[in-house]
Amino acid sequence: MKNKYPFYFIIVGLISLLLGLLCGLLAGFQYIIPDFMKDILPFNALRPLHTLFVVSWILLSSIGGIYYYLNTNPNLKIYNLKLIKVHFWLFVCAGIGIAISYVLHNFSGREYLEFPPYFYFPIVSGWILFGINYYKTMLPSFKSWPVYFWMWATGIGFMIYHFTEAHLWMLPYFRDNFVQNIAMQWKSGGSYVGSWNMLIYGTALFVMSKISNDDSYAQSKKAFFFYFLGLINLMFGWAHHIYIVPTAPWIRYLAYGISMTEWIILFSIIYDWKKSLSKEKKIEYSIAYKFMLLANFWIFLNIVLALLISIPSINLFTHGTHITVAHSMGTTIGINTLILLSSIAYILDLEKKITFISEKRIHIGTKIFSISFMLFWLTLLLLGIKKGYWMYFNQILSFSKFQDSLHWIYTVFVLFGMGIFVGLYIIVFELLKNLKLISKKHTII
Repeated sequence: MKNKYPFYFIIVGLISLLLGLLCGLLAGFQYIIPDFMKDILPFNALRPLHTLFVVSWILLSSIGGIYYYLNTNPNLKIYNLKLIKVHFWLFVCAGIGIAISYVLHNFSGREYLEFPPYFYFPIVSGWILFGINYYKTMLPSFKSWPVYFWMWATGIGFMIYHFTEAHLWMLPYFRDNFVQNIAMQWKSGGSYVGSWNMLIYGTALFVMSKISNDDSYAQSKKAFFFYFLGLINLMFGWAHHIYIVPTAPWIRYLAYGISMTEWIILFSIIYDWKKSLSKEKKIEYSIAYKFMLLANFWIFLNIVLALLISIPSINLFTHGTHITVAHSMGTTIGINTLILLSSIAYILDLEKKITFISEKRIHIGTKIFSISFMLFWLTLLLLGIKKGYWMYFNQILSFSKFQDSLHWIYTVFVLFGMGIFVGLYIIVFELLKNLKLISKKHTII
């Protein structure tokens, strides 16, 4: 390994995770103390900052892991190592610029991708460089690819496509048609998430295959069925977000039918992997193994919740409430974050850099995180139920009085958020400490 940049992607990703948690916690304080930091960082700046850093964590750590796994494969030669460096700095500079824009209240007015549209160009350029490097490296052997290589290839290609699609609003043809504009915004956003899920779930299958030293999972019919199901989900599953937008009925029915099937197959694959893994392997890769099992637990909970809120009659009551946020948090933190932490722990195990003290502290942090996050998630569900009930059955009560009645729940909500921050801070600190030691032994290009 002669390149530090895969580690740099992961390190910046972990720092982004902490910043995302901090912004979320500060935004939570503004629920219970409305004037808290209002003149410095109001809620309308903290929310996009929170989204920016959490999405950066997911993307940067996924990309860093993929670069690392390709670069340590003796059968592969990275097409151009210098492109990794350019890719890294494009993303870092764009991220810093977007953060400054949010602090200065310079927004595009879009949902989630709220940054000024000119940041599209460095970001998509980074993805194109990633694609060139990946496809040029991997295409000679594509006939024998395990499923995780297909998932990474698909995720990169669709990230470029859907990130571009998300910015078609800059053209008058899309911007001037309200219904088309809204539908395109949610369609591209949902598919964008589906694209990075390809990167994350591919990483999960890679890590499971390497820990068990058995590529049969990644070559199995079930794994490829899961891949094609994920591809269909990426292309059509977004439609369950836009039941309220006038679109063709068949799109809604198809989205409802497939929206949760992907998770069911992933749950089954991880469950089978857990049963077949030897005790020695569970001990050897104990941290990576534990994170993957926790991710599977959250897959199960999110399957139950998502199946319910995908039913149109229930979706009518839950859309726009904290139940949607619970679904999003369960996916982002409960599934994606834990899979990526498992991947990072596996890399550290390969590098023989996790000390006994670090391992013990990570287990403590994981316990604090797990308990806090479960309580945090249940609180979001309670808030969502109360909001749905108020919207449709109790609007005699004014919005301000309704919000005042939730003050004690928001207080508990923030306390559980602090627990998540503390638990993940302990985990991330130990991972960063070990990653820093690893990066020092690698020469830079």
